[in-house]
Amino acid sequence: MRPAASNQLLDGLLVLDCSILGPGLAGGLLADFGARVIKVESLGGDDIRRVTWPIVHEQRTDGEVESNSLFHLHVNRSKESMALDLSTPEAILVFEDLVRRADVVIEGMRPRFLEKKGLTFERLVKLNPRIVVCSISGFGTGSPYERFPSHGVGFDAWCGVVRPDMEDDGSLEIPDQVNVGMTFGPVLAVTTVLGAVLRARTSGSPAFIEISQSDAAAYFDWYRIETEQAYRRPSDEVSGVAADEGRRRAPGLAGLRGAVRYQFYETADGHVLFMASERKFWRNFCEAVGRVDLFERWPGAELGDHAVGNRELKAELRLLFASRTTSEWLEVSERHNVPIVPANSHDRLSSDPQFRSRFTWLPAADLGADQLEVPVRLDGDRLPEPRRAPRHGQDTGRILAEFLGYDQEQVRALEDAGAIPRMS
Repeated sequence: MRPAASNQLLDGLLVLDCSILGPGLAGGLLADFGARVIKVESLGGDDIRRVTWPIVHEQRTDGEVESNSLFHLHVNRSKESMALDLSTPEAILVFEDLVRRADVVIEGMRPRFLEKKGLTFERLVKLNPRIVVCSISGFGTGSPYERFPSHGVGFDAWCGVVRPDMEDDGSLEIPDQVNVGMTFGPVLAVTTVLGAVLRARTSGSPAFIEISQSDAAAYFDWYRIETEQAYRRPSDEVSGVAADEGRRRAPGLAGLRGAVRYQFYETADGHVLFMASERKFWRNFCEAVGRVDLFERWPGAELGDHAVGNRELKAELRLLFASRTTSEWLEVSERHNVPIVPANSHDRLSSDPQFRSRFTWLPAADLGADQLEVPVRLDGDRLPEPRRAPRHGQDTGRILAEFLGYDQEQVRALEDAGAIPRMS
């Protein structure tokens, strides 16, 4: 058992998480940092437990097999689950009781979900004058695409982060890439929510925050988008770097196509990324491998010179890198001040010494699947130990009785009205 956190960063913060699927990561991050997060979900439950792969099957103590997606186990860890049918007036009253005690309400689904239930921002402020409400949706409230249904890859395809791969037969495929909008949207939400909570506690002001996952995907890719915008200006106003003699390169990493001194190379047992785009690093490399002749012949510019298109130099470097193992090249990097990193695959990353030293695996025995702890260091302290993602509605009765103070008669009335599931 690891030592307990001595100072939970968000201890005392209460969050009502009305989200489904990916936007649940916002509440998940807040829970990782110590907030109490109550996941308010429909009587049917969030599809996140069944959608996406892999699915983890576990045998419970009662002999039943419980199946959950890794997505759910990670995104909803450390949360409590309360099942409420917000289409009933009785459930609305329960939700309003929760709002009176909460600091934050997260709405993570299509826009205006709570508003359509009569739970407008104005109504929530009347219940709690310092409430912070954050709406996370695909394309944003009031936008031309507001009513479009979509999933995570859709936000990245819309802004050009993900581009289709073409097969030999001319058909198109989705490439293997990280989900940007689905991940950065919740991170952007958490950053803004915490700022709004800080303001609410000092000024008493409420806040309504609107986060679009497609907006987040585009902003995450600001460098390429802003480069395209800059290139609309005349070439005498916006050019390439000095090493390119003013020629404009393609935006972002596409500008490294054909690069030689900033490129992947195959080693004797894997791959590395070589990044000697500054003259000092290129000199260090040539001296380290006993090939000063390469530096003398192609010294390059002082900064940003990738020797684009130099096939002769690339052939020499291919032979050099193939002559040593990846670990040997990392020794060169450390001893001679040359930028070289291993090019890992996901299946090999966990054995990388850097990864092992920086990340902590949270065990499957506790959380249902091996999961990564949030990689944040707190001056020797630890984040709160995560708890297993909740079963659907498992905390409904306890929240009603212990937190809201409802008696058994009130709970039975809610069951009879269909506002909550029957718990016995």
